[in-house]
Parts: sequence; C-alpha cells; structure tokens
Amino acid sequence: MARVLTVGSLFAGIGGFDLGLERAGFHVRWQVEVDEYCNRVLAKHWPHVTRYGDIHTIDWASVEPVDLVCGGFPCQPFSHASRGRRTAKDLWPEMRRAVEILRPAWVIGENVVGAANLVLADVAADLEAIGYEVAPPLEIPACAVGLDHWRPRYWILAYANTHSESSVPEYAEMAELQGSGSQFSSMGTANGVSTELDRLRGLGNAIVPQIAEMIGHAILHAEIQTTVA
Repeated sequence: MARVLTVGSLFAGIGGFDLGLERAGFHVRWQVEVDEYCNRVLAKHWPHVTRYGDIHTIDWASVEPVDLVCGGFPCQPFSHASRGRRTAKDLWPEMRRAVEILRPAWVIGENVVGAANLVLADVAADLEAIGYEVAPPLEIPACAVGLDHWRPRYWILAYANTHSESSVPEYAEMAELQGSGSQFSSMGTANGVSTELDRLRGLGNAIVPQIAEMIGHAILHAEIQTTVA
C-alpha cells in the first residue's frame, strides 16, 4: 500500500490548497493562517489539524516535517488592483524560511499573474539555491477547470533534487489549460455569494481547489513512477 503524503499549508486562508490536495489523496498535518475568520473556517473543516498563527513567530525546527509545503504567499503587492505598488509586506521570505528548515520533498506556490516579472524569477532562484528543481510556472485560470470566472493565477512546483536528477512531473494535462478560457476575463465571481465582508474576503483570497487537486495527482503519479523505477 502506497504511503500517504503529508501536507503543511502556509497562508491557508479558508483551505483551498488543503481541500484540493486532500481530494488527490494527501493528508493535511498543519496549517498556518493569521486571519481570525479564516481560522474559524479551518477549524470547522479540519478540527483535528494543528494550526499556527503569525508565520513570523513560528519556530520551524519544532514543527512536524511534511512531504509537501504549499502556499499562495500574499499577493497584494503584485496584483493588478494595486497598480504595482508594493503596499503589503512581502511574505515569500517567510515561506522560503519554512521550506529551508523543514526540507519537504515538494513545494507548491501560487500567486497572481502580476507577480510574473516581479517575484517568480526570485522565487525560483531562491528554491534552486537551497537544492530544489523548479518547473516552469504555469498560468491557469479558474475557468479552465469549469468555473464561470477567469481569475488567472501562476502555479509553481518544485522538487527537492537530492540526486541531481530531474523528478519534477511533466504535468501536461495542466499545461494544456494554461491561458485557456480568456473569454471569461471580464467576468466577476459567481452569483449568489453572501455579501458578508469576511466571507467575501475569504473566498476572494482562496485558490481554486480543483487546480491544486490536479497538481496533487501529478505529484502522486511522479512518486509512483519513481518508486517503480
């Protein structure tokens, strides 16, 4: 029986990464989220998962190691809505610190398309500097997996390249979705969403679970191929 891979979720929000990866077959071991409303949502759906608050205060040496660390590091400085103003604290260094200490086999990152020229190259360079092989980022919109809005995001996948051999999966199925569905670019979110501000913020910041699930399946397939080989 195959071993179940474990997940640590940074900037967990309302659990988009967590839900998608669980659907793929992973097990969430801990979550990091500072927002009070989002923590209530996480506690409802993952009552037995360990949660941490402010990422700046975490002693990663005391945190349970996991097979995969994921996180959509907060993107306000890089979104189109911010018009390029770096108005929020850049939290990628905190994610890098967690990865460097915990040394997971896999890392998944997500950010807005506005981050392409600003941070993705630095993110890849940082991961490569600490021994990870980084796949080219993919731009996948929400509508590519059946949702009725565009919402494009960049997805980054990295693998701990301990043997200097390429092990990042060729996630061709996801590559086919790259940039698809641009006809939805002017659409907003789906109708019927509550106007309660905390819920809207939680939903607006959440990643698309279906895309995380697809990446999770690609990782599990790569793990199986490596085991067979």
